[in-house]
Amino acid sequence: MEPLTLVEANRMLVAAVAKATEMKINPCTIAILDPRGDLIALNRMDNALWRSVPISQGKAAASAAFDTPSGELTERWGNPVVRGLSMMEQGRLIPWQGALPIKRADGIMLGAIGVSGAKSDEDEAVAAAGLAAL
Repeated sequence: MEPLTLVEANRMLVAAVAKATEMKINPCTIAILDPRGDLIALNRMDNALWRSVPISQGKAAASAAFDTPSGELTERWGNPVVRGLSMMEQGRLIPWQGALPIKRADGIMLGAIGVSGAKSDEDEAVAAAGLAAL
């Protein structure tokens, strides 16, 4: 498996920022994490709220941990196994819409891209634009 490179992550960040700018939404923070949930790259747009940084990372960490869009985790969050994993991760997993898993064509999961700062569906649209640049 070829891990996600910094060049690829930066290309995704550029595309995500361009999409957020095109959409004329609130400034966002975009985080790209590896499969374990460690940060690869982050971009905080000018005037993005400080809290968008940990939220974007938390959404991406949840998406990476479960290999699924973070918004699909909201209803499952009461499950004891899911809640237990969240506690093991010191509560850093955030099950809100706005993050998507990153995969190569062979289906191997490389991490996740998470966005915070706008409405949840707008965050996910920005994440999708970043993902499309891979």
